Amino acid sequence: METYFDPQYFSTMGFGTIVLGFLVLFFVWRFLMNQRRNSNSPPAVPGQPLIGNLLQLKAKKPHQTFCKWAETYGPIYTIRTGASTVVVLNSIEVAKEALVTKYLSISTRKLSRALQLLTADKNMVAMSDYGEFHKMVKKYILASLLGANAQKRSRCHRDTMIENTTKCLHANVKEHPLLPVNLREIFKKELFRLALKQALGKDVESIYVEELGKQLSKWEMFDVLVVDPMMGAIEVDWRDFFPYLRWVPNKGIEMKIRRIVSRTSAVMKALIQEQKKRIASGEDIDCYTDFLLAEGKTLKDEQISWLVWEAIIETSDTTLITTEWAMYELAKSSKYQDRLYQEIQKICGSEKITEVHLPQIPFLNAIFQETLRLHSPVPILPMRYAHEDTELGGYHIPAGSEIAVNIYGCNMDKKVWNEPEEWKPERFLSAENLTADLFQTMAFGGGRRVCAGALQANSIACTAIARFIQDFEWKLKEGEEGDVDTVQLTTHKLHPMQAIITPRNSL
Repeated sequence: METYFDPQYFSTMGFGTIVLGFLVLFFVWRFLMNQRRNSNSPPAVPGQPLIGNLLQLKAKKPHQTFCKWAETYGPIYTIRTGASTVVVLNSIEVAKEALVTKYLSISTRKLSRALQLLTADKNMVAMSDYGEFHKMVKKYILASLLGANAQKRSRCHRDTMIENTTKCLHANVKEHPLLPVNLREIFKKELFRLALKQALGKDVESIYVEELGKQLSKWEMFDVLVVDPMMGAIEVDWRDFFPYLRWVPNKGIEMKIRRIVSRTSAVMKALIQEQKKRIASGEDIDCYTDFLLAEGKTLKDEQISWLVWEAIIETSDTTLITTEWAMYELAKSSKYQDRLYQEIQKICGSEKITEVHLPQIPFLNAIFQETLRLHSPVPILPMRYAHEDTELGGYHIPAGSEIAVNIYGCNMDKKVWNEPEEWKPERFLSAENLTADLFQTMAFGGGRRVCAGALQANSIACTAIARFIQDFEWKLKEGEEGDVDTVQLTTHKLHPMQAIITPRNSL
């Protein structure tokens, strides 16, 4: 989940009742700006008094706007979002300096009001501030779920997921051979099943939620645990930009987010309670919930609930985005599709490809990396907060600044990438890029806060892509090639990819 800027709420705000307060703030703002000009500050994007650059970000694609500004102001510059100064980083060099070298100065999170509520005030690995809690829960999730040894133990679940997905695709083709398939609809269901197995030890078909007073089916749970929170995460309360106006009511958004949080909490509480009953009966399962209940003695029930939910939602969403974009690009290009198929055949022959084959197919890794570069599932990393004065890119960054790492901007930098707007997997087969480094594109962050799920994302996406190409020839439905619209502030494809698939005869 991400923190984004959406100033549309501000544009409808009534100014009349707070004009005097704004005038005072305007003179304070001008004084502070004059003071800043005397220091070695990054270039500032010109904005308007008080609101800064908010209205310039109305297009809901801030990562693209940031990238355009980088062409004028350089790889590091500042913008104003109401009361806050945001330092925007648009190159891999300054991003790595922030995430690695100067990490201890900017290791805390800056969350919107929506994300504060959705994460139970940072009770998640990805959204917690760096400290003892973060180090403890990251150790837990690596040991039980996402680390190399844990991934080996759970490989059977991922193998089953890939097999189920391809079976569904074959069934679709057999039943409707001339109709396009909706890969997203099939794949997301199997990913959710995988997430439940890893987190809870089994594929939960339904659960009675006492607080909601009803039995929820699996796909009702999917909406509550994945769809609704993801949409809630991109809701922006204009008061986030003006914390001194927190007293002004904005009940619509507040009530919407609290309802999402309440329903998510109720479902997770019911799921955890079922696991406790199973454990009490003597049934032991190797899953994340059991590990947390056994090892996390200092964790409260609410913290365990949110940590398990984090594992479910993150398995279910970002890997889906990357896999769908990769298949979209491959379905556009018979050249790349045929090349990957030939490399798979060379290694596997008549054997079905699995995770053990992945290191032997460098072109597959190149496809994965190039998709992350052009269609990063997280275009802007969750905001950081400089809690002390520091320096980035040779500029002074004062305490209190927010730090936005624009991954999209880093990966569209023409000084680093030739024709960055084009999808060219072969760029990752050059001598300097021919490695399996998951962090070449910064899509998983870097430094001590590097994404714990990078290994699993790579395993699932690469195996799925390879198996889909091994089993089928893919061709986009007519009119699909130019459909690259995304959902609001994210890089989630707005419309599911529609493709005609033809089974291959080699297996």
